[in-house]
Amino acid sequence: MKTVNRICQILAIVFGLGSLVLFFTRFATIVSGGNEVNLVGAQLGFGSKITVAGTEYNMAISSDILFCFILTAISLLLSIFSFKSKKLRYFAPGVGIIDAVYMLVIALSSPAAFVDRRPLPDITSAEYSPFVLITAIALFAFTAFAVAYLLIDDYIEVKESNGAKQTIIKRIIRFFRDYKSEIKKIVWPGWKDVAKNTVIVLIMCLIIGALIWIIDFGLGKLLELILGA
Repeated sequence: MKTVNRICQILAIVFGLGSLVLFFTRFATIVSGGNEVNLVGAQLGFGSKITVAGTEYNMAISSDILFCFILTAISLLLSIFSFKSKKLRYFAPGVGIIDAVYMLVIALSSPAAFVDRRPLPDITSAEYSPFVLITAIALFAFTAFAVAYLLIDDYIEVKESNGAKQTIIKRIIRFFRDYKSEIKKIVWPGWKDVAKNTVIVLIMCLIIGALIWIIDFGLGKLLELILGA
């Protein structure tokens, strides 16, 4: 079991590193003024200078791709440092799934929605390369192995504790059971109380709004007198 656990941890790092490397492959092809421009993911995320037909352009930053790149780097670092601190094993899958879903949305959307093409003139077409979808798949694989490592490692700890600890799944189930029991203890107000409290809140909002308007009006008139003098 420990061997499988270590394999999952290593595979998570491999897929995380692979996802990061894929950002340095061709992500998009843009046809500008009849010239084909190939851009890698890092260029789209961080912006760069490119030359088209002898003219240099400063590419704008595509913030969505940059965000995914940063999340990929963070999730990879969390996986690597989980060798030293097991507490980090909880964060890598969370960051990874957000990154994977976001990257999948980018891959399945039109390039016009996520690729900032403003500096380039006379754009006739823009297409993603297959590497965008491959990056999203690699991120999902990273997340799957990170989750597997988390669950297996937690299972090993529970076994070694001789019943002193519970698995993550059991702790989650217990949390929702406790939450459900606490919800049942809530005493909900009746319709009369709700109506009365709503009226009080609205009246207080009107009073405070009127006071703010009076103060603003007075200060405005005072400022006009000072500037007029």
